[in-house]
Amino acid sequence: PTQPSQPSQPTQPTRPAQGVTLTVISRHPTDILVKARAMFLASAVAKKYNITDLKTIVIPAGLWEQYIRRGEADVAWGGGPTLFDSLFQRGLLAPLTSKEALDAAAQVPDEIMGVPMKRVKDGKVYWVAAAISSFGFTVNMKRLKDYNLTVPSSWRDLASPELGKPLVKYGVAALSIADPTQSTSHTRMYEIILQRYGWEEGWRVLTLMAANANVYPGSEAARDAVIQGEVAVGITIDFYGYTAQQVNPDCKYIVPPGESIVNGDPIALVNGSKHPEAAQAFIAWVLTEGQKVWLDPAINRLPANPKVFDTPEGKNRSDLKSAYEMTLKTPSIEFNDTLALMYEPVMQWYFRAALVEVNDYLKAAWKALLSKYFTGAISREQFEAYVANLTAPLAFTDPATGKTVVFTQDYAISICDKFQSDASYRDALIAAWKKAAVERYTKLLDQLKG
Repeated sequence: PTQPSQPSQPTQPTRPAQGVTLTVISRHPTDILVKARAMFLASAVAKKYNITDLKTIVIPAGLWEQYIRRGEADVAWGGGPTLFDSLFQRGLLAPLTSKEALDAAAQVPDEIMGVPMKRVKDGKVYWVAAAISSFGFTVNMKRLKDYNLTVPSSWRDLASPELGKPLVKYGVAALSIADPTQSTSHTRMYEIILQRYGWEEGWRVLTLMAANANVYPGSEAARDAVIQGEVAVGITIDFYGYTAQQVNPDCKYIVPPGESIVNGDPIALVNGSKHPEAAQAFIAWVLTEGQKVWLDPAINRLPANPKVFDTPEGKNRSDLKSAYEMTLKTPSIEFNDTLALMYEPVMQWYFRAALVEVNDYLKAAWKALLSKYFTGAISREQFEAYVANLTAPLAFTDPATGKTVVFTQDYAISICDKFQSDASYRDALIAAWKKAAVERYTKLLDQLKG
């Protein structure tokens, strides 16, 4: 076919006399939402259902629940499967019921690389992937050469002493990462690392990555730092990597083989939508004709419905088709979505408290340690012992019990509910993590100076 096959239409849609405004809550960047809105409002589907406006609201994931519960949204779109599964678990998503939405959903594969592209319960479809994503890093080949660095091929390479050389030699970080409380894609990458290497080794990798890095407020800023050559490497979701390659030919996107996953990025009807019929018509459009949004050279996302590559526009993007086919062949890790959800908010804020807000202290200790190591003032064994001390999960005083505890995976899971529901407990914990981190980094720095 030359077009993604359009879902069959109900015989007599109720066309509202008054124009319908659909409200979409999203984590997508603005460029995607602006293009999708313009394309959709010009479509036959919008005219058929008398949808006269598409209001898109980009808000932090933490605010989605209250928007849905207040009936202020019709559709949720973009932000990754963990976010959508948490909405699903809390009963905030409604199943697709219209024939056209279900027909459109049927065009998306049920799974890719063993990862579900739909959330189905009791035969009902609650979310469907509208795009797919891999996760890796984007390198600036010119800047790597300037720093005399080799091209990294694993997450561990981003945590290596080698990547710390520019910090010692030039006083600049070679890596860019984002604060996980501000980025769902970077949160997912940190979860991949924790599951790929295990909790303790995972935190070692994350801590040394943060020591090698400038931390940016969001994933877009972290990507732009690579494009502009502020850093040599930045961790990125795939489509940010493809955009970087187009904007700056020195950039190259790399998926670490056997160390990543393929995600479906969902769209869903939310509970309490005031216009469920029109909302499902929009969802059907996104999964068919709207897949062309991803083909825009400024957007470069991998579609969830591969039929878009049969369209004239899709045939013009053989590069994106190659990237899609390569992604389907990339070996990935076994990833446990349920486990990630059990500790996610705690992990995000621990990362922020221990690695982001006190990043200067961490970098100072790491730089001093690398300087001693590179000059031979300490042996490999001594270096490894210092690194083990620097990167082990923190011990701190739990504000609820007054006891000293270690930040293990079990502990993170055990406090997750209280952490989310009790603001004063959360704030006290974050303060305890920061205090413990500063003490550790300062002590190490003093030891190295001594």
